[in-house]
Amino acid sequence: MGDAGSVVPIGWQRARRIARVAAIGTGATVAATVATGGVLLGQARQARRTIPMAEAPPPRCDGTYGAKFPGPPVTMVILGDSSAAGYGVHRRRETPGALLATGLSRRLHRPVRLHRYAVVGSLSAGLKPQVESALEVGPDIAVILIGGNDVTNRTPPALAVRYLVDAVRTLRAAGCEVVVGTCPDLGAIRPIQPPLRWLARRWSRQLAAAQTVAVVEAGGWTVSLGDMLGPRFAAEPARMFAWDRFHPSAEGYAVAAAALLPTLLSALGAGQERRAAVARGEGVRSLPEAAHEAARHAGTEVSGVQVRGRDRGPAGRWAQLRRRAFFGVGAVPQPGPAADSPTLEGLA
Repeated sequence: MGDAGSVVPIGWQRARRIARVAAIGTGATVAATVATGGVLLGQARQARRTIPMAEAPPPRCDGTYGAKFPGPPVTMVILGDSSAAGYGVHRRRETPGALLATGLSRRLHRPVRLHRYAVVGSLSAGLKPQVESALEVGPDIAVILIGGNDVTNRTPPALAVRYLVDAVRTLRAAGCEVVVGTCPDLGAIRPIQPPLRWLARRWSRQLAAAQTVAVVEAGGWTVSLGDMLGPRFAAEPARMFAWDRFHPSAEGYAVAAAALLPTLLSALGAGQERRAAVARGEGVRSLPEAAHEAARHAGTEVSGVQVRGRDRGPAGRWAQLRRRAFFGVGAVPQPGPAADSPTLEGLA
């Protein structure tokens, strides 16, 4: 466990407040009543039996991507849990780290040196040693995917966010840009049945909103992963899920990478310029409002922004929302000879 006391208390208090504000669905009293029943306990046990245990670690994706391009490499690290590690796929090029590193190298026309420190099964409390290892390579940009295990282990959102914001602040202090893919909507997981599914969705969105507020306040960027795969999971579960019916398949990871890549480019200063509409207030919200909205709409990017030269308004920090168009979602790595670099055309 990390040292929770290393985080400035104001961030923790704000995260706790947003976790309450972001409650979606039934009231807290009703949720607590349902949660105490034997139905939920039985469903949780059934879900654990239905979702197989990890059989083997995900493929390693460390290495240099786009080595043919000139110039010094961009150093990227990927931190978090099994979704960051790429659990559920069998080829290096199918992992989210490899997909993002290839996309960055092709867009920037520079090599990208990738280091993966994500650990299968990690909670937010496990980010500290990952960050310490990452700092040793002098990263330019870090991608963090975390939160699902905090939900399944019922870590209080404010506590989970304390560890996450500590990680973001440490990386930012070292000059590293940080992009966080917020907690996915576990209500989209098919082996989880109602009413547990409804509570899983509620808890996931609460945590995602709290993560957004804390990360943006700490100088990072967020992208809501939410239930972006939910409708397609329901329609094509054999295609969108990995073998365990819990983690994404290669196509699922391709969708997530397509959503994250534009934000990575923006964080590195290589994205499209912000539209003049920002100055008129379009797409701008207070950070709490932006976090709440992003938690309900997958693929929404949230970052800090100034309005008329000011960082804050009457309701707190200003935030910019962008709903990125997903590009290349249908282009998925096809089985074939092993290669160091993915062939996902949409991330080229």
